[in-house]
Parts: sequence; structure tokens; C-alpha cells
Amino acid sequence: MKEKLLTAVIYLLTTVLGVFAYIYPLLETPNQAILSSNRQNELPIMMAMILALCSIVLIYEIQQYRLNTKLIALLGILIAINSTLRFIDLTLPVLGGFSPVFFLILVTGYVFGGRMGFLMGSLTMLVSAMVTGGVGPWLPNQMMTAGWVGLSATIARRLVMMFHMENKAGELNVLIVFGFLWGFLYGAITNLWFWPFLSGPSNQIFTPGSGFVTTIKNYGIFYLATSMIWDTTRAIGNILLLIFFGKATIKVLRRFQKRFHYVQIEEDGITP
Repeated sequence: MKEKLLTAVIYLLTTVLGVFAYIYPLLETPNQAILSSNRQNELPIMMAMILALCSIVLIYEIQQYRLNTKLIALLGILIAINSTLRFIDLTLPVLGGFSPVFFLILVTGYVFGGRMGFLMGSLTMLVSAMVTGGVGPWLPNQMMTAGWVGLSATIARRLVMMFHMENKAGELNVLIVFGFLWGFLYGAITNLWFWPFLSGPSNQIFTPGSGFVTTIKNYGIFYLATSMIWDTTRAIGNILLLIFFGKATIKVLRRFQKRFHYVQIEEDGITP
């Protein structure tokens, strides 16, 4: 019970830090120059904290035997595959926001649970950024948001179990809906790392002290004008990958999951 509570606290702290990193610029009221300067100075600290929390999560999971050595090896392989696939983002920019990495993040979280999905998402962005040279002030936000993609997959899993759709067509349909929604959500969320510092039309920029409703309205107009089409390609790409490769990938990952399951014989019985 204590282990589960501590795990929940660690993941909650990580998520709260991520949310705070996004909304912090929207809570301040100084002029844009001071706001931008403050944010630039604090980004390295936030990145270090996010990386530290991700490391704590992984170490804790290992120590509690929630991730055995084989599962850790599989996680490393999946991250390596995803990091390599991210080259597609650079070599085929004509595809807009499409990226194949979210497919594996979502499916991994769905099969192995939200904790594994969070690690898959955040570490994929970290490793791929190092491989592709994409390290920058946007990286902490990408890591956190991709982690949320994998973490949210546990909701899809619960919906499937609740309505008894496992190994049925409805199972893949649930994942397709999640993939479609995250195609837009990922872009809408990660835009927030730079949007408060932009200049432009008054109805598309953030104005400190303008109020919550005005801020949401301005961001909505900005998103529709600049990111909607870009994110649509990501959403469509997620759908197509899930349609063509979702069922087979889930089957393979479940096979690994069964192989990694073991029982330990103790004097007082059998412990999974």
C-alpha cells in the first residue's frame, strides 16, 4: 500500500511540475521583456527537475520490481526504435506535424500501463532530441507532454476493460480516438512554451493581466490560425498507424508481457 502511494505521489509531482511549467508565464503580469527573461533563466532549472523526477520514477520502479530486467531492456529497445523513427520528422517536413513516435508511446502505455507509457514518452523525446540535435528550451515541454500521452493510455485501457472490448474491434477504436485527440492536444499544449512571448495581432497574443477568458480566446484564435492544419496531419497519421499496425503491435507487446510475468515460490505460497 505504501509503495503504491509513493508511486502515485512521484507521478503526481511530475505532472504538477509539468502543468506549472506551462501555466507559469500566464500567471505573471510584468511586461513581455521581463517575462521572457525570467522564463529563459528558469527553463534549465525546470528541465533539470523534470529529468530528475523521471530518473526517480525509473529507479523506484526498478527497486520495487515493477520493472524487471527484461522489461527494462524492452523499454530501451522501444525507445531506441522511436528515437530512430523521429528522423522522419526532419527528413519529411512536407508531412506537417505527423510523427510516428506517438503510435508506440500510446500502444506501450496501453499494454504495459500508464507508468511504462510515461517513461516511454518522456525518454523517447529526450533520447531522440540528443540523436537528432533537437535539444533546446522546448525539450522539457515535449518530454512532459509525450509522457502524458503514454500515461493517458491507461484511461483507454480502463474503458476497454469496462465495456469488455479486449481483443475486439472496439479495443482498437478506443485507441484510434485517443490517437486522434492527442494529435491536436500535443500541439496545443506544447505551443504554450513559446506563445506567451510572441508579438503579433492583438487578438492572437498573450497580454499580461488580460484575464482568463481573453487569454483562452486569443490562444484559440492563434491555434486555429497557425497550428490547426499542422496538427491535423499528426492526428491523421496517428489514426493510420493505429489502423494498419495497431492490432499486430498490441499482440506482440502482449506476448512479451506474458513472457515477462513470473511467479516466485515462497514458503507461505506463491507470489506473482
